[in-house]
Amino acid sequence: MDAARLNQQIGDLAATLGDATRRGIYITVREAVEPVTAGQISDLFEIHTNVARHHLDRLVEDGYLQVTRRRRTERRGPGAGRPAKYYETTGKEISVQFPARRYDLLAELLARVVERVAPDSAAEIAEQVGKEYGRELAAEVGLARDEGFDTAVTAVAKVLMGVGFETEADTDERVIVTRFCPFGETASKHPEIVCKLDQGIVAGLLESANAPGVPVVSPHTHSEEDCVTQI
Repeated sequence: MDAARLNQQIGDLAATLGDATRRGIYITVREAVEPVTAGQISDLFEIHTNVARHHLDRLVEDGYLQVTRRRRTERRGPGAGRPAKYYETTGKEISVQFPARRYDLLAELLARVVERVAPDSAAEIAEQVGKEYGRELAAEVGLARDEGFDTAVTAVAKVLMGVGFETEADTDERVIVTRFCPFGETASKHPEIVCKLDQGIVAGLLESANAPGVPVVSPHTHSEEDCVTQI
């Protein structure tokens, strides 16, 4: 890939998916079983319907979503009113292939550095760093306090989505399921560091929300499997 094309792709991604809320909305629509409405996105992200519609329409304009007038399981009959406006993903590729320099390589090398500098306390250090970062994230997004466990865990999952994770909160089971981790293969090769880092981030977010619970990450054994954080 030449430099001009790479710069163009980065610019497109930054303009469309650089906004944390919009990125979370895109991931939500992509993972949904059925197309979604602006009202559903509004309820899920606790934003005004017009704001939700703005983000959805921007994703449509840039080719990441498309509009459909019906759900796949919806049946139409005589006398039906105007069909609702639903959104679903297109096949547009959102990844940028960086030549030579890759973030997963940087993560891999940094994990090796930590293991060598502090072989006996690498996991502890990683968890501390993660917790500090979690607190910083909570302050940055204005994470609400004292809203109850279910609200706090759902909010934590949304914050994680905003920084590149693909997460889903299951408040009944008291877990956060991570389907994609931005640390890539490094998480599989160095789970004792990366999973403690993830665990610390969740702990910092929960602490900032004043929510009870201690997160414990169960790492996946294969890259295609999910990670589960039990709280």
